Amino acid sequence: MSTKDYMEKDYYKTLGVSKDAKPEEIKKAFRKLARENHPDQHPGDAAAEKRFKEVSEANSVLSDPKKRKEYDQQRSMFGGGGFRFPGGGGQGAPGGFGGAGGPSMDDLFRNATSGDQNISDLFGGLFGQSTSSRRTTRNASRRGSDIEGEVTIDFDQAVNGTTVTMQTISDTPCAACRGTGAAPGTSPEICPTCQGSGTKTTQTSGGFSVGEPCPTCHGRGLYVEDPCPVCHGSGRGQSTKTMQVRIPAGVEDGQRIRLKGKGGAGENGGPSGDLYVLVNVTPHRIFGRKGDNLTLTAPVTYAEAALGGDVEVPTLNGQRVKLRIPPGTPNGRTFRVRGRGVAKKNGEKGDLLVTTEVQVPSTMSDKATEALKAHADALGASDPRADLFKK
Repeated sequence: MSTKDYMEKDYYKTLGVSKDAKPEEIKKAFRKLARENHPDQHPGDAAAEKRFKEVSEANSVLSDPKKRKEYDQQRSMFGGGGFRFPGGGGQGAPGGFGGAGGPSMDDLFRNATSGDQNISDLFGGLFGQSTSSRRTTRNASRRGSDIEGEVTIDFDQAVNGTTVTMQTISDTPCAACRGTGAAPGTSPEICPTCQGSGTKTTQTSGGFSVGEPCPTCHGRGLYVEDPCPVCHGSGRGQSTKTMQVRIPAGVEDGQRIRLKGKGGAGENGGPSGDLYVLVNVTPHRIFGRKGDNLTLTAPVTYAEAALGGDVEVPTLNGQRVKLRIPPGTPNGRTFRVRGRGVAKKNGEKGDLLVTTEVQVPSTMSDKATEALKAHADALGASDPRADLFKK
């Protein structure tokens, strides 16, 4: 990070306090923002973690009278710009932030001090418990795992909606050890590798600390010397649950439906995960689907196509509707029957698209043959393939 970056930082603005704010106001503002953006409150939220580091950095300067005085002098010198530690220099430079003479981001979050007050002490009581890495990890809530299920329904059930019975298997706290992972009569200990933080910190070349799950305890912060014989130390078991799942009208084949909070149970008061249901739809004997429209192929006789007439076609709900075929209807023409399709999200329905399929008789009686020849003679000689040979 360059000197320019520090000159542009406004720690007062970061904490939302005025330049002449008293130490009590700064402490109160910091505690409020830290509570709102603490990583334990927003697991996996990179934006909240970034904001948490920003307010912690601002507090580390403004809560220290000496650093605050130096910061104010620098702001005055550079026309209201942000703080630059004495000695100048960018990231890693002597005297600069992250350098040999100044605090690093690692210092801010690992045993750093703000004047006479340790940051970990400053967090005390924010969340109703000590914020030392050991107790935070031990009592941290964990969201339940997401689980997936699969159902197969009929075509008409997909169009009209239905309720199906599903049996799911998900993670749940082990009944034998009550989720501790330790054998009966024993209890987990603080992980010796991460000292209960659940993370392994690696210092980057830029002077920042990067955390990753501890390889010994896999992020739990606790180490089990004598693992539970049922869950083998994981603290998790499997639960089989039967539930009624509502499949909404209009669901398509291969669609995944999310049911919030119907997944695996959370840990230490954490929320349950979600259930994702993959829907398979069996094909219908005569109906197809095209978006919100149903499709149907309707056979018509040569006479009906040539002379026209009214024909009946079925709908998915079993009712019949009349379709008027105009004279001279060619094979493959599509007609629209409105409001007989799939229900839309706005409550309306799509249409039924009926495509004609002119049937040519495979055998004819002598009388029919003579009549057809007479029909051809009456129409006159014409070659329907003449255009194929035009250049």
